[in-house]
Amino acid sequence: MTLRRFAPAIAGAALLLLAGCASMGPGGSPALPPAVSPAAPGTVVGQGTVLQVGDAAPQLCLGAIAESYPPQCAGAEIVGWDWDLLEIKETEGDVTWGTFAVFGTWDGELFTVTEDAVPLALYDPMASDPDPRLDPANAGENSDADLREIQEVVTTDSPVDVLFSFSENGYLFVTIYYDDGSIQEYFDAVYGADVIAVQSALVSV
Repeated sequence: MTLRRFAPAIAGAALLLLAGCASMGPGGSPALPPAVSPAAPGTVVGQGTVLQVGDAAPQLCLGAIAESYPPQCAGAEIVGWDWDLLEIKETEGDVTWGTFAVFGTWDGELFTVTEDAVPLALYDPMASDPDPRLDPANAGENSDADLREIQEVVTTDSPVDVLFSFSENGYLFVTIYYDDGSIQEYFDAVYGADVIAVQSALVSV
């Protein structure tokens, strides 16, 4: 990766300053989101990799997966997971993993299984409407350069746990575990409306 000197550093500092100023609530208190990862009402489903190393708790990885064998990832702890109920899985050494649609509840930190998981190879998700912010007719007004600078700040110096992000159609799309609307409101307060588009990796069933 090529590092550009001076200008990005100044721009990054300006964005940090902007974020610090814009995120101040009434009375000068920081207008932080009410929860770093809000809890989800009811049952949700997540599509990702479940990975367990030795006797450690299994994890639901909904973000980046290291391309190694066995794979490596970090995610939320899963409660109630039972590998014996699943035929499609892989094991190498003390690592067991597989890709699944996982159903359960999300309390903001832990994912608790409430239904049998379905291997992704056999899972037929319900069709959902595409995010309207991906429609060229609803393109944002932000430049790719500005979004890259914001992306650097959001993914490295944000109270929100970002799973992954990408810029497209004039927006910075940010995926988190679950948003009840408060995380989108937080980013709107910090960076302005129609800049960051928050998406949930866990979807209500």
